[in-house]
Amino acid sequence: MRRYSWGTGLLEIVMVGTTLVFLVPVYILVNLAFRRMDDLSTPLLPTSQPTIDNFVTAWEQAGLGSALLNSLFITVVSVTLIVIMAALASYPLARVTGGWSRAAYMLFMIGLLLPFQLVFIPLYQTFSSLKILGTPWPLIILYAGHQMPFSIFLYTSFLRALPRDVEEAASIDGANLWQSFWYVVFPILTPVTGTVIILNAILVWNDFMSPLLYLGGSRHQTVPVAIYGFVGEFNTVWPVVFAGLLIGMVPVLLAYFALQERIMQGFNTSARA
Repeated sequence: MRRYSWGTGLLEIVMVGTTLVFLVPVYILVNLAFRRMDDLSTPLLPTSQPTIDNFVTAWEQAGLGSALLNSLFITVVSVTLIVIMAALASYPLARVTGGWSRAAYMLFMIGLLLPFQLVFIPLYQTFSSLKILGTPWPLIILYAGHQMPFSIFLYTSFLRALPRDVEEAASIDGANLWQSFWYVVFPILTPVTGTVIILNAILVWNDFMSPLLYLGGSRHQTVPVAIYGFVGEFNTVWPVVFAGLLIGMVPVLLAYFALQERIMQGFNTSARA
């Protein structure tokens, strides 16, 4: 065993300090979410008389019920498309060794360098011409297309580290290419699929700019846009905003804790590749 030294103690101090830096904003968020609106004391002081009125106000006035359903629909459909298309695209990119597959892979990776905001205005004009602005479909198309390169990178890295023995065995048993992928390979991709799901779900769920642009003025508001209604030019009701943020965080936290182990497995396998 390594002996405890001054270096170990310094490392522990740094780790504790880093943890506090991350925990202070979370503490302020939770503390103010339960604070009465007439309590103007510093956010660092614990709330003396906690209340849930802020959560009730956020739920009723911001319409968080419908906003949660809209965000859930957009997130589920977008992430489902990303998983299916990225897995299908990554399989030949990882298994075919021809020059065209390497060129196609590099073409996908170029998508990682393109700014997300680059396509806002052209796509807005396109969606306007298609008369689908104000519906969830522009956001679903945008998210599915933009997140494909990163998801393909994760799936391809995982597949390249995966031996072909199981596929060859399935082929000997009479399975064709599609059957080998869906019934043999895709179930093995569960760890990286969990990583793809949670990372893309967090991005889609928390995105603010895209829903504000493509859903502005419609009834299909997402959670971040609905909460933004409490932020005004001259007055902002911070306790209600923080209460709304806590409500919006719950689905993502539940999904993360459910897939936490698979996320780490997916990252470890991709790193080894």
